[in-house]
Amino acid sequence: MTSTRTRILITDSDFGSTEIEQRIADAHDVELTLAQCRTEDDVLRAAEGVDGLVVQYAPITRRVVEGLPGLKAIGRYGVGVDTVDVEAATDHGVAVSNVPDYGVDDVSDHAIALAIALGRGLPDLDRGVREGRNALHSVGPLHRFSSQRFGVVGLGLIGAATAAKAKALGYAVAGYDPLRAPGTTTDEGVAVLTFEELLATSDVISLHVPLNRHTHHLINAGTLGLFKHGATLVNTCRGGVVDTAALVEALRDGRIGAAGLDVFEEEPLPLTSPLLGLDRVLLTPHAAWYTEESSVELKRRTVENVIDVCQGRTPRNILNPDVLAARPVR
Repeated sequence: MTSTRTRILITDSDFGSTEIEQRIADAHDVELTLAQCRTEDDVLRAAEGVDGLVVQYAPITRRVVEGLPGLKAIGRYGVGVDTVDVEAATDHGVAVSNVPDYGVDDVSDHAIALAIALGRGLPDLDRGVREGRNALHSVGPLHRFSSQRFGVVGLGLIGAATAAKAKALGYAVAGYDPLRAPGTTTDEGVAVLTFEELLATSDVISLHVPLNRHTHHLINAGTLGLFKHGATLVNTCRGGVVDTAALVEALRDGRIGAAGLDVFEEEPLPLTSPLLGLDRVLLTPHAAWYTEESSVELKRRTVENVIDVCQGRTPRNILNPDVLAARPVR
């Protein structure tokens, strides 16, 4: 007898436990399995006959989508879907979901924490204490936040939250977003500038954009040359938004004063990375999203989105809603 239970595969996960996902699957009579796929072939082998995929880093390419004819839904742990070929999924009627708002507070808190730590010279001061020297006079110059501009690139949910928190610290806040007209002001009171003007006039630049063909290496040798001399760069979105080699050069020659990076072009960051040998660089391991609360919410909502599609319901989040138009939903 052929099973009619919904079958969902978690293609890969480094969370250590799928207890939350399993509990939700059991409540919806879903057969849930876990693999650790790294390649297209891994996914194709593990996912044969499944209705849905829950994905962390595994590549869900056009070849994968076309090789899984019964696939109905793909859900990605997180906001970005750069590892999923959304166009291919749409072409084949496969719904793609993410969780765009699960970590708004957590990521914006982390961006602000990096900016504060660098703005107050904390890494250098801490290192000086540990080495038995007074780094107070070598760490500067430091400036009051109220005398500086905090620039936010990308005014979506996380960018807007970061802007609000920077404003609360006393910064003058401005932003850039391709969907907003320069010269306007957001409902939260953030002045919208051109990209070039924002880079040239901000003391801190915090990045909050998705990674796609338009934003890949958005921060490169050319755009770094537009930065205000000695500015701080904070990146908590995607590593590929920044050209690492260009950033290293800009930090070495002093055009950029400091960088706080939670994401990298290659993750985990190789121990041979030149970033590790630079002062005034604060590095964290793609951890901006993490709190216990955000972890639970991310797992729950990711698997719920996939189950909803597979069982004929409209999910809370979907990137290509037109694929549901041809299906009966309730």
